[in-house]
Amino acid sequence: MEKKTGNKVRLGIFVSVTIALFIVGIYFIGQRQKLFVDTFHVSGIFTDISGLQVGNNVRFSGINVGIIEDIQQVTDTTVRVDMQIVEDSRKFIKKNAIAIIGSDGLMGSKIVVIIPGTVGKRELSDNDVLATARQVNLDEILAKLKITSDNAAHITGDLSAIMSEVRAGKGTIGMLLMDSTFADNLDAALVNIKQGAGGFKQNMDAAGHNFLLRGYLKKKAKDKTKTDDPKPDKKKNESKLKN
Repeated sequence: MEKKTGNKVRLGIFVSVTIALFIVGIYFIGQRQKLFVDTFHVSGIFTDISGLQVGNNVRFSGINVGIIEDIQQVTDTTVRVDMQIVEDSRKFIKKNAIAIIGSDGLMGSKIVVIIPGTVGKRELSDNDVLATARQVNLDEILAKLKITSDNAAHITGDLSAIMSEVRAGKGTIGMLLMDSTFADNLDAALVNIKQGAGGFKQNMDAAGHNFLLRGYLKKKAKDKTKTDDPKPDKKKNESKLKN
């Protein structure tokens, strides 16, 4: 008899603990699903929800203020997302607030992030439709980074090939930098040009002292002076007017 009574006591304790755990679990689930607080409903139309699921969080100013209540395909390019928001947050979310699809951490589950609207605007009403914006997808960023890295690899390869050609003395730049004969010839050509310019100046100076060319050079200089100084012509015109 005592043994049966002990078994019943243990069974009663087990059932009581199980019911208590069940109630606590229901409470926490209800808190997460906003079952025990006043709420209102809003929605948003998205072109891509990026794996968003019913039950995921809605976040405003870094705080979880609601959950995703329902997801419906509207057309072949749009999806309607219904959100359940706690009533206490209504006064902070304005009519021109914007909803975007974000991530809970770098690789976490998808969430809806509500960007605050303009201060002074009216607050949301029940069943309002929020404006939406498309956030840059991580996959698109990774794809662009891959394209950039591939282009950088091609450019690096081309530069390496060019430098190899230069080191081998091929091409104009390679000959200029690596071929000592070409550099010596270039130096000699510059010296010859300099000497030639000096010789030309000496020849012109000698021609100026030559009595056969002296008269010609003086005449050219005199004609140039007349061209630069228009005063004699002006005096001639004034004398004609007087006559």
